[in-house]
Amino acid sequence: MIPMALVMGTIYYLSDKPGDSLHLPALPGIDKLAHLLAYAVLASATLFAFDERWRAEKGGLVVCITLSVCLVYGISDEFHQSFIPGREPSILDILADVSGGVLVCLLWLRLRGKKRTILRSK
Repeated sequence: MIPMALVMGTIYYLSDKPGDSLHLPALPGIDKLAHLLAYAVLASATLFAFDERWRAEKGGLVVCITLSVCLVYGISDEFHQSFIPGREPSILDILADVSGGVLVCLLWLRLRGKKRTILRSK
């Protein structure tokens, strides 16, 4: 849970900065990429906050909880940004947040499936 809290704290810290103080490169979509990457890290921290055995037995539930965390925290982050000068909430940011979570969950499910296949063939 500590890594998850640290990632959430980092996201909050960065969200609390006025828009002109972020100094993001002037590339189209760089802010969406930043959201996707930040929430991919949050999804990873959330997935691995669960006990390994619980992840193995209840993988679908773990994925649902992980994606819910990304969605709810993304919505709360956008709400928070609505109070910060130079920042504004965006549904596209929430979509990027959830996309980061989805990518991590899909990768985890894929690797989990390969691990099971290897274990069964032994």
